[in-house]
Amino acid sequence: MYLNKQNFQTQILKLIPNFKDQKFLLAVSGGADSMVLANLFLSSNLNFQVAHINYKLRGEDSDLDEKIVQSFCKKNGIKLHLYKVSEVDKKPENSIQLWARNLRYDFFNKIKTEENLDFIATAHHLNDELETFIINLSRASGLKGLSGIPKNENSILRPLLKFSKDEIYQFAEENKIEFREDKSNAKTDYLRNFIRHEIAPKLLQTNENFLENFSKTLTYLKEANDFIDVEIENKRKNISKEKNSKIIFNKEKFKNESDLVKFKLLKIYNFKDSKEIAKILMAKTGGSFFSKSHSLKVSSNELIIKPLDYSHEENSPIVIRKTSEIHVSKFIENYKMQQKIWEVDSSKIKWPVIIRKPLPKDVFQPAGMRGKKKVSKFIRELKISDLDFQPLVLVDSGDTILGIIPQRQNEIMISKNSTEILTIFL
Repeated sequence: MYLNKQNFQTQILKLIPNFKDQKFLLAVSGGADSMVLANLFLSSNLNFQVAHINYKLRGEDSDLDEKIVQSFCKKNGIKLHLYKVSEVDKKPENSIQLWARNLRYDFFNKIKTEENLDFIATAHHLNDELETFIINLSRASGLKGLSGIPKNENSILRPLLKFSKDEIYQFAEENKIEFREDKSNAKTDYLRNFIRHEIAPKLLQTNENFLENFSKTLTYLKEANDFIDVEIENKRKNISKEKNSKIIFNKEKFKNESDLVKFKLLKIYNFKDSKEIAKILMAKTGGSFFSKSHSLKVSSNELIIKPLDYSHEENSPIVIRKTSEIHVSKFIENYKMQQKIWEVDSSKIKWPVIIRKPLPKDVFQPAGMRGKKKVSKFIRELKISDLDFQPLVLVDSGDTILGIIPQRQNEIMISKNSTEILTIFL
């Protein structure tokens, strides 16, 4: 599809019928995609502000990206929200991309709320769709993961998804739009960059209409996924009932459904592991299972699901069942987010894990150090002046310490070559 103002407005109209009346926050990096998006919003006379994050990851290049965004906003009288990453943000050694993404959307949502804006708009395009499809295909993500990046979800708008990168660059050239090239995108050490430079170009060579046909395929897959979601909801209503915040499934009717339906029904409550679902069906009366958001109890005739209650008495341990992600802020009241991420080798963990106060006997090997050290001594050596600081440790059921929250991870639990990873957001 040829990119011009009219075709852009046609696409955004499909997403938001009254888009002229909305207020937007544009995520602008300074690259071709986001600078084109900003110019399209400007020429369409839309009400928008701009957000930019300087991650300080590429030295002078990061500062030049910031300057080109500042220049655009100053020239056109657009309000700019700028965030400069500092030592306070504590970049992780691993998972830089995941850390940056979380930082980015936390900042965007904060501005959206403070400025009373309606939507966040990003410049994802059709080539991004292809890369995401290949990544999700390699991870067995299922039909939803293969249905494409959502065009409008959770107030995040992506109006360029029908346009290719070549069309965006052509628009930039025709309209003399200034932008910056991110040199780090040329590297192939990240999976997405490897797909972008090594795999996607070969696919595009197979058919001159490859991207157009791929876009149609995504539409078909999304329609199929939407149809299945409707049918699953109908199934849920037919074989379950709600009572006092509990969801109660008829066990016999549930067992008689296909594996796909059973998986989809339990996935609603974050039971996503097919092996665990098999265990649920084989469990005896009284068996209990936990997802990151719900508990499931097996009775003689029913499967009883209810939301987990994260409230707890002060000083009491917090038990967390097996999961692939732990968001510490969900479990600890008044917890100050640190924008840090730990990656732990999940295969080394004896589940469940527990958040508790340190004990005198606690010993661990701080990340980056060779020898072991008492937790109490390590905390003293931190010399933290914050009077409200309450040290907590994250341990598994074998009393192996995963780390001191949020200061230091245990060296021996760090994920290196593991394929089974627990990600902890601090």
